[in-house]
Amino acid sequence: MDKAILALEDGTVFEGVSAGARSECYGEVVFNTAITGYQEVFTDPSYSGQIVVLTYPHIGNYGTAPEDSESARPYIEGLVTREFSQLASNWRSKEHAADFLAKSRIPVISEIDTRLLVRRLRSRGVMRGVISTMELDPAKLVEKARAVPSMAGLDLATGVSTKHRYEWTKAIEGCSPSELVGDTRPPRLHVVAYDYGIKHNILRRLVHVGCRVTVVPSLTSAEDVLGLKPDGVFLSNGPGDPEPLVEQAANVRRLLGRVPIFGICLGHQILGLALGGRTYKLKFGHRGANHPVLNLTTQRVEITSHNHGFAVDPDSLNLNEVDITHVNLNDQTLEGFRHRNYPVFCVQYHPEAAPGPHDSHYLFEEFVELMSTNAQAH
Repeated sequence: MDKAILALEDGTVFEGVSAGARSECYGEVVFNTAITGYQEVFTDPSYSGQIVVLTYPHIGNYGTAPEDSESARPYIEGLVTREFSQLASNWRSKEHAADFLAKSRIPVISEIDTRLLVRRLRSRGVMRGVISTMELDPAKLVEKARAVPSMAGLDLATGVSTKHRYEWTKAIEGCSPSELVGDTRPPRLHVVAYDYGIKHNILRRLVHVGCRVTVVPSLTSAEDVLGLKPDGVFLSNGPGDPEPLVEQAANVRRLLGRVPIFGICLGHQILGLALGGRTYKLKFGHRGANHPVLNLTTQRVEITSHNHGFAVDPDSLNLNEVDITHVNLNDQTLEGFRHRNYPVFCVQYHPEAAPGPHDSHYLFEEFVELMSTNAQAH
Protein backbone atom coordinates (compact mmCIF):
# COMPACT_ATOMS: atom_id res chain seq x y z
CA MET A 1 0.00 0.00 0.00
CA ASP A 2 1.10 3.56 -0.70
CA LYS A 3 2.07 5.84 2.13
CA ALA A 4 -0.03 8.92 2.89
CA ILE A 5 0.58 11.92 5.13
CA LEU A 6 -1.80 14.32 6.85
CA ALA A 7 -0.16 17.59 7.92
CA LEU A 8 -1.83 20.33 9.98
CA GLU A 9 -1.00 24.02 10.12
CA ASP A 10 0.24 23.73 13.72
CA GLY A 11 3.01 21.38 12.60
CA THR A 12 1.30 18.13 13.60
CA VAL A 13 1.95 15.30 11.12
CA PHE A 14 0.24 11.90 10.86
CA GLU A 15 1.66 9.13 8.69
CA GLY A 16 -0.73 6.50 7.40
CA VAL A 17 -1.80 4.41 4.45
CA SER A 18 -3.41 5.64 1.24
CA ALA A 19 -6.81 4.06 0.60
CA GLY A 20 -8.19 6.28 -2.16
CA ALA A 21 -6.89 8.29 -5.08
CA ARG A 22 -3.18 8.96 -5.48
CA SER A 23 -3.39 12.73 -5.14
CA GLU A 24 -3.13 15.71 -2.81
CA CYS A 25 -5.88 17.78 -1.22
CA TYR A 26 -6.19 20.89 0.92
CA GLY A 27 -8.84 22.19 3.28
CA GLU A 28 -10.12 22.77 6.78
CA VAL A 29 -9.80 19.56 8.82
CA VAL A 30 -13.07 18.79 10.65
CA PHE A 31 -14.56 15.72 12.34
CA ASN A 32 -17.92 13.96 12.12
CA THR A 33 -19.12 11.65 14.90
CA ALA A 34 -21.84 9.72 13.03
CA ILE A 35 -21.42 5.94 13.14
CA THR A 36 -23.01 5.34 9.75
CA GLY A 37 -23.94 7.28 6.61
CA TYR A 38 -20.44 7.91 5.28
CA GLN A 39 -21.62 8.11 1.65
CA GLU A 40 -24.10 10.83 2.58
CA VAL A 41 -21.23 12.69 4.27
CA PHE A 42 -19.03 12.32 1.18
CA THR A 43 -21.71 13.82 -1.08
CA ASP A 44 -22.97 16.63 1.17
CA PRO A 45 -22.03 19.93 -0.57
CA SER A 46 -21.69 21.54 2.87
CA TYR A 47 -18.32 19.77 3.15
CA SER A 48 -16.84 21.66 0.22
CA GLY A 49 -13.42 22.98 1.25
CA GLN A 50 -13.08 20.49 4.10
CA ILE A 51 -11.08 17.36 4.88
CA VAL A 52 -13.34 15.12 6.97
CA VAL A 53 -12.21 12.92 9.86
CA LEU A 54 -14.71 10.18 10.67
CA THR A 55 -14.52 9.25 14.35
CA TYR A 56 -16.22 5.88 13.89
CA PRO A 57 -13.21 3.56 13.46
CA HIS A 58 -14.39 1.21 10.69
CA ILE A 59 -15.45 2.88 7.41
CA GLY A 60 -16.34 1.49 3.99
CA ASN A 61 -17.61 -1.92 5.05
CA TYR A 62 -21.04 -1.61 3.40
CA GLY A 63 -19.86 -0.02 0.15
CA THR A 64 -21.87 2.62 -1.69
CA ALA A 65 -25.24 2.71 -3.44
CA PRO A 66 -26.42 5.34 -5.97
CA GLU A 67 -29.59 5.97 -3.96
CA ASP A 68 -27.57 7.14 -0.94
CA SER A 69 -25.79 10.06 -2.61
CA GLU A 70 -26.93 13.49 -1.44
CA SER A 71 -25.70 15.24 -4.59
CA ALA A 72 -24.27 14.41 -8.00
CA ARG A 73 -20.72 13.81 -6.71
CA PRO A 74 -18.56 13.78 -3.56
CA TYR A 75 -17.75 17.23 -2.17
CA ILE A 76 -15.30 16.44 0.61
CA GLU A 77 -11.72 17.42 -0.21
CA GLY A 78 -10.23 14.37 1.52
CA LEU A 79 -11.03 11.65 4.06
CA VAL A 80 -9.32 10.54 7.27
CA THR A 81 -10.20 7.22 8.94
CA ARG A 82 -8.84 4.83 11.53
CA GLU A 83 -9.56 1.81 9.34
CA PHE A 84 -10.81 1.80 5.75
CA SER A 85 -12.32 -1.59 4.97
CA GLN A 86 -10.92 -3.49 2.01
CA LEU A 87 -14.18 -5.45 1.77
CA ALA A 88 -17.71 -4.20 1.17
CA SER A 89 -20.64 -6.44 2.05
CA ASN A 90 -24.21 -5.23 1.62
CA TRP A 91 -27.01 -6.30 -0.71
CA ARG A 92 -27.52 -2.67 -1.85
CA SER A 93 -23.85 -1.96 -2.54
CA LYS A 94 -22.86 -1.23 -6.12
CA GLU A 95 -19.32 0.13 -5.62
CA HIS A 96 -16.55 0.09 -3.03
CA ALA A 97 -16.20 3.38 -1.13
CA ALA A 98 -12.54 3.67 -2.19
CA ASP A 99 -13.48 3.43 -5.89
CA PHE A 100 -16.37 5.84 -5.36
CA LEU A 101 -13.96 8.49 -4.01
CA ALA A 102 -11.12 7.67 -6.38
CA LYS A 103 -13.28 8.55 -9.40
CA SER A 104 -13.40 12.11 -8.07
CA ARG A 105 -9.66 12.16 -7.27
CA ILE A 106 -10.31 12.33 -3.51
CA PRO A 107 -7.49 10.97 -1.34
CA VAL A 108 -8.06 8.84 1.77
CA ILE A 109 -5.60 8.38 4.61
CA SER A 110 -6.22 5.50 7.03
CA GLU A 111 -4.38 3.64 9.79
CA ILE A 112 -3.84 6.75 11.89
CA ASP A 113 -4.86 7.56 15.46
CA THR A 114 -8.10 9.44 14.79
CA ARG A 115 -8.82 9.75 18.53
CA LEU A 116 -5.62 11.72 19.01
CA LEU A 117 -6.38 13.84 15.95
CA VAL A 118 -9.91 14.65 17.11
CA ARG A 119 -8.77 15.52 20.63
CA ARG A 120 -6.29 17.95 19.08
CA LEU A 121 -8.98 19.55 16.93
CA ARG A 122 -11.30 19.86 19.93
CA SER A 123 -8.66 21.45 22.14
CA ARG A 124 -7.05 23.74 19.56
CA GLY A 125 -9.93 24.22 17.15
CA VAL A 126 -10.27 23.04 13.57
CA MET A 127 -7.17 23.65 11.48
CA ARG A 128 -6.13 23.84 7.87
CA GLY A 129 -4.47 20.73 6.56
CA VAL A 130 -3.14 18.72 3.63
CA ILE A 131 -3.40 15.05 2.71
CA SER A 132 -0.81 13.85 0.22
CA THR A 133 0.21 10.54 -1.28
CA MET A 134 2.75 12.23 -3.56
CA GLU A 135 4.73 14.76 -1.50
CA LEU A 136 6.03 12.92 1.56
CA ASP A 137 8.21 15.64 3.09
CA PRO A 138 6.39 16.61 6.34
CA ALA A 139 7.94 20.08 6.51
CA LYS A 140 6.81 20.95 2.99
CA LEU A 141 3.30 19.69 3.70
CA VAL A 142 3.03 21.76 6.88
CA GLU A 143 3.93 24.85 4.83
CA LYS A 144 1.27 23.92 2.29
CA ALA A 145 -1.26 23.57 5.11
CA ARG A 146 -0.43 27.06 6.35
CA ALA A 147 -1.04 28.43 2.86
CA VAL A 148 -4.60 27.04 2.66
CA PRO A 149 -7.18 29.88 2.75
CA SER A 150 -9.05 30.21 6.03
CA MET A 151 -12.70 29.15 5.97
CA ALA A 152 -13.62 32.46 7.58
CA GLY A 153 -14.57 34.89 4.83
CA LEU A 154 -14.98 32.24 2.11
CA ASP A 155 -18.09 32.26 -0.08
CA LEU A 156 -18.32 28.59 -1.06
CA ALA A 157 -22.10 28.44 -1.43
CA THR A 158 -22.11 30.27 -4.77
CA GLY A 159 -19.63 27.76 -6.20
CA VAL A 160 -21.61 24.63 -5.27
CA SER A 161 -25.03 26.02 -6.20
CA THR A 162 -26.84 24.88 -9.31
CA LYS A 163 -26.24 27.09 -12.32
CA HIS A 164 -29.72 26.59 -13.75
CA ARG A 165 -33.25 26.37 -12.39
CA TYR A 166 -34.80 22.90 -12.36
CA GLU A 167 -37.82 20.96 -11.07
CA TRP A 168 -37.45 18.14 -8.53
CA THR A 169 -40.15 15.42 -8.44
CA LYS A 170 -38.61 12.41 -6.66
CA ALA A 171 -40.04 11.56 -3.24
CA ILE A 172 -38.83 9.40 -0.34
CA GLU A 173 -38.25 5.71 -1.06
CA GLY A 174 -37.62 3.03 1.54
CA CYS A 175 -34.15 1.48 1.67
CA SER A 176 -35.77 -1.95 1.96
CA PRO A 177 -39.24 -3.47 1.50
CA SER A 178 -39.69 -3.49 5.28
CA GLU A 179 -39.18 0.26 5.71
CA LEU A 180 -42.49 2.07 5.98
CA VAL A 181 -42.23 5.61 4.63
CA GLY A 182 -45.91 6.30 3.94
CA ASP A 183 -47.59 7.55 0.81
CA THR A 184 -46.44 10.68 -0.99
CA ARG A 185 -49.11 13.39 -0.96
CA PRO A 186 -50.31 15.02 -4.18
CA PRO A 187 -48.32 18.18 -5.00
CA ARG A 188 -50.67 21.01 -4.02
CA LEU A 189 -48.12 23.59 -2.81
CA HIS A 190 -45.34 25.18 -4.85
CA VAL A 191 -41.99 25.61 -3.05
CA VAL A 192 -39.06 27.50 -4.52
CA ALA A 193 -35.86 26.17 -2.94
CA TYR A 194 -32.70 28.29 -2.90
CA ASP A 195 -29.74 26.01 -3.57
CA TYR A 196 -26.79 27.05 -1.40
CA GLY A 197 -25.57 23.43 -1.43
CA ILE A 198 -28.87 21.58 -1.12
CA LYS A 199 -29.08 17.87 -0.26
CA HIS A 200 -31.30 15.49 -2.20
CA ASN A 201 -33.09 14.24 0.90
CA ILE A 202 -34.37 17.76 1.62
CA LEU A 203 -35.98 17.80 -1.81
CA ARG A 204 -37.39 14.29 -1.33
CA ARG A 205 -38.90 15.33 2.01
CA LEU A 206 -40.56 18.38 0.47
CA VAL A 207 -42.08 16.28 -2.31
CA HIS A 208 -43.18 13.65 0.20
CA VAL A 209 -45.31 16.15 2.16
CA GLY A 210 -47.05 17.43 -0.97
CA CYS A 211 -44.84 20.09 -2.52
CA ARG A 212 -44.01 20.83 -6.12
CA VAL A 213 -40.38 21.91 -5.92
CA THR A 214 -38.48 24.36 -8.11
CA VAL A 215 -34.76 24.66 -7.28
CA VAL A 216 -33.05 27.95 -8.13
CA PRO A 217 -29.43 29.21 -8.04
CA SER A 218 -28.23 30.90 -4.88
CA LEU A 219 -28.10 34.37 -6.46
CA THR A 220 -31.60 34.32 -7.92
CA SER A 221 -33.26 37.66 -7.18
CA ALA A 222 -36.22 37.93 -4.84
CA GLU A 223 -38.25 39.36 -7.70
CA ASP A 224 -37.53 36.35 -9.92
CA VAL A 225 -38.48 34.00 -7.08
CA LEU A 226 -41.78 35.83 -6.51
CA GLY A 227 -42.35 35.68 -10.26
CA LEU A 228 -42.55 31.89 -9.94
CA LYS A 229 -45.59 32.41 -7.66
CA PRO A 230 -44.43 30.15 -4.82
CA ASP A 231 -46.52 29.18 -1.82
CA GLY A 232 -43.29 29.12 0.16
CA VAL A 233 -39.52 29.56 -0.11
CA PHE A 234 -36.97 27.12 1.28
CA LEU A 235 -33.41 28.17 2.19
CA SER A 236 -30.99 25.25 2.05
CA ASN A 237 -27.82 24.14 3.78
CA GLY A 238 -24.43 24.93 2.26
CA PRO A 239 -20.70 25.36 2.88
CA GLY A 240 -18.47 28.20 3.96
CA ASP A 241 -18.87 31.43 5.89
CA PRO A 242 -22.34 33.04 5.77
CA GLU A 243 -21.04 36.60 6.22
CA PRO A 244 -19.81 37.07 2.60
CA LEU A 245 -23.28 36.11 1.30
CA VAL A 246 -24.45 39.72 1.23
CA GLU A 247 -26.51 39.42 -1.94
CA GLN A 248 -28.17 36.20 -0.77
CA ALA A 249 -29.14 37.82 2.54
CA ALA A 250 -30.46 40.90 0.70
CA ASN A 251 -32.70 38.73 -1.48
CA VAL A 252 -34.09 36.96 1.58
CA ARG A 253 -34.68 40.32 3.27
CA ARG A 254 -36.84 41.38 0.32
CA LEU A 255 -38.89 38.19 0.65
CA LEU A 256 -39.72 38.70 4.34
CA GLY A 257 -43.43 39.16 4.86
CA ARG A 258 -44.24 38.39 1.24
CA VAL A 259 -44.05 34.58 1.33
CA PRO A 260 -43.58 31.87 4.01
CA ILE A 261 -39.91 30.94 4.49
CA PHE A 262 -38.26 27.87 6.03
CA GLY A 263 -34.46 27.79 6.38
CA ILE A 264 -32.02 25.16 7.62
CA CYS A 265 -28.29 25.26 8.39
CA LEU A 266 -26.73 27.92 6.12
CA GLY A 267 -30.27 29.03 5.28
CA HIS A 268 -30.83 29.60 9.01
CA GLN A 269 -27.68 31.71 9.15
CA ILE A 270 -28.66 33.74 6.07
CA LEU A 271 -32.04 34.42 7.67
CA GLY A 272 -30.24 35.64 10.78
CA LEU A 273 -28.16 38.02 8.66
CA ALA A 274 -31.25 39.17 6.74
CA LEU A 275 -32.85 40.14 10.06
CA GLY A 276 -29.83 42.20 11.09
CA GLY A 277 -28.09 39.53 13.14
CA ARG A 278 -24.46 38.41 13.20
CA THR A 279 -22.75 35.06 12.76
CA TYR A 280 -19.51 33.73 14.24
CA LYS A 281 -17.20 30.76 13.75
CA LEU A 282 -17.39 27.89 16.21
CA LYS A 283 -14.19 26.43 17.65
CA PHE A 284 -14.68 23.01 16.09
CA GLY A 285 -18.26 23.04 14.82
CA HIS A 286 -21.08 20.54 15.07
CA ARG A 287 -20.89 17.53 12.76
CA GLY A 288 -22.62 14.27 13.57
CA ALA A 289 -25.98 12.56 13.92
CA ASN A 290 -26.62 12.59 17.67
CA HIS A 291 -26.69 16.23 18.83
CA PRO A 292 -29.36 16.93 21.49
CA VAL A 293 -31.50 20.00 20.81
CA LEU A 294 -34.21 21.33 23.12
CA ASN A 295 -37.40 22.50 21.44
CA LEU A 296 -38.38 25.38 23.73
CA THR A 297 -41.96 25.37 22.41
CA THR A 298 -42.70 21.74 23.26
CA GLN A 299 -39.96 21.22 25.89
CA ARG A 300 -39.03 18.02 24.05
CA VAL A 301 -35.45 17.01 23.27
CA GLU A 302 -34.71 16.10 19.66
CA ILE A 303 -31.67 14.04 18.66
CA THR A 304 -30.52 15.78 15.51
CA SER A 305 -28.11 15.66 12.59
CA HIS A 306 -25.63 18.53 12.27
CA ASN A 307 -23.03 19.83 9.85
CA HIS A 308 -21.92 23.41 10.41
CA GLY A 309 -18.94 25.44 11.54
CA PHE A 310 -20.68 28.81 12.01
CA ALA A 311 -23.60 29.91 14.17
CA VAL A 312 -25.98 32.84 14.63
CA ASP A 313 -25.30 35.00 17.68
CA PRO A 314 -28.65 35.11 19.55
CA ASP A 315 -27.67 38.39 21.26
CA SER A 316 -27.54 40.03 17.83
CA LEU A 317 -31.19 39.29 17.06
CA ASN A 318 -34.02 41.63 17.96
CA LEU A 319 -36.08 39.59 20.43
CA ASN A 320 -39.00 41.96 19.90
CA GLU A 321 -39.16 40.50 16.37
CA VAL A 322 -38.11 36.86 16.82
CA ASP A 323 -38.66 34.06 19.30
CA ILE A 324 -35.85 31.61 20.06
CA THR A 325 -37.33 28.14 19.49
CA HIS A 326 -34.41 25.68 19.72
CA VAL A 327 -31.20 25.50 21.78
CA ASN A 328 -28.28 23.07 21.60
CA LEU A 329 -27.95 21.17 24.89
CA ASN A 330 -24.23 20.51 24.43
CA ASP A 331 -23.06 24.13 24.25
CA GLN A 332 -26.25 26.29 24.41
CA THR A 333 -25.76 27.63 20.87
CA LEU A 334 -28.80 28.88 18.94
CA GLU A 335 -30.54 26.12 16.99
CA GLY A 336 -33.70 27.78 15.74
CA PHE A 337 -35.95 30.83 15.78
CA ARG A 338 -39.31 32.00 14.46
CA HIS A 339 -40.38 35.49 13.41
CA ARG A 340 -43.20 37.00 15.46
CA ASN A 341 -44.84 38.94 12.62
CA TYR A 342 -43.86 37.14 9.42
CA PRO A 343 -44.44 33.46 8.43
CA VAL A 344 -40.74 32.66 8.82
CA PHE A 345 -38.90 30.00 10.82
CA CYS A 346 -35.59 28.17 10.68
CA VAL A 347 -33.32 25.65 12.40
CA GLN A 348 -29.56 25.23 12.44
CA TYR A 349 -29.63 21.44 12.19
CA HIS A 350 -30.76 19.05 9.42
CA PRO A 351 -34.36 17.85 9.82
CA GLU A 352 -34.09 15.72 6.66
CA ALA A 353 -31.37 13.76 8.52
CA ALA A 354 -29.45 11.83 5.88
CA PRO A 355 -27.77 10.32 7.77
CA GLY A 356 -29.39 10.68 11.15
CA PRO A 357 -32.51 10.29 13.31
CA HIS A 358 -36.03 11.21 12.28
CA ASP A 359 -37.00 13.29 15.33
CA SER A 360 -37.29 16.51 13.33
CA HIS A 361 -39.30 15.45 10.28
CA TYR A 362 -42.25 17.33 11.81
CA LEU A 363 -40.65 20.60 10.65
CA PHE A 364 -41.58 19.81 7.04
CA GLU A 365 -45.17 19.33 8.21
CA GLU A 366 -45.00 22.70 9.99
CA PHE A 367 -43.80 24.32 6.76
CA VAL A 368 -46.75 22.85 4.87
CA GLU A 369 -49.14 24.05 7.56
CA LEU A 370 -47.59 27.52 7.48
CA MET A 371 -47.95 27.74 3.68
CA SER A 372 -51.52 26.46 3.78
CA THR A 373 -52.53 28.95 6.48
CA ASN A 374 -50.88 31.81 4.61
CA ALA A 375 -52.61 30.85 1.35
CA GLN A 376 -56.02 30.80 3.07
CA ALA A 377 -55.38 34.22 4.62
CA HIS A 378 -54.68 35.70 1.19
